[in-house]
Amino acid sequence: MTRPAIRLVVGAWDDLRHDASSIRQAVFVHEQSVPLELEYDDADAVSLHAVAYDADGTPLGTGRLLPDGHIGRMAVHRHGRGLGVGGAILDALIDEARRRGHGRLLLHAQTRARAFYETRGFEAEGEEFMEAGIVHVLMSRRLKNAAS
Repeated sequence: MTRPAIRLVVGAWDDLRHDASSIRQAVFVHEQSVPLELEYDDADAVSLHAVAYDADGTPLGTGRLLPDGHIGRMAVHRHGRGLGVGGAILDALIDEARRRGHGRLLLHAQTRARAFYETRGFEAEGEEFMEAGIVHVLMSRRLKNAAS
């Protein structure tokens, strides 16, 4: 079975807010019972966002890159899982981090997603911790060929 085409859009919060928020609410609020008030924070407005769409234009996944090199709010809607959506979003954010000259990326990974990030070069740092009622681990990745 071939995987469907994924169209990735990278841009500002003002341009992608509607689609990114709908994915995050579906995953974090409805599936994982994260309180709605934790779904949005002020960092969204200053972050670069990526949203993946299927061929019909349905948003499937999202993530963001904060100005300090943190990747966050990675979420893939259940309809997009297993299609390479998360990897495409993460690759786009890593490429942008390189362009911005970040030498190191950080993220708080849900422990159930830890293997996903490890296969993409991230390593756990420190002990697991609770964030929004879900067990997470701090992970980092050094970037080669970062812009100077």
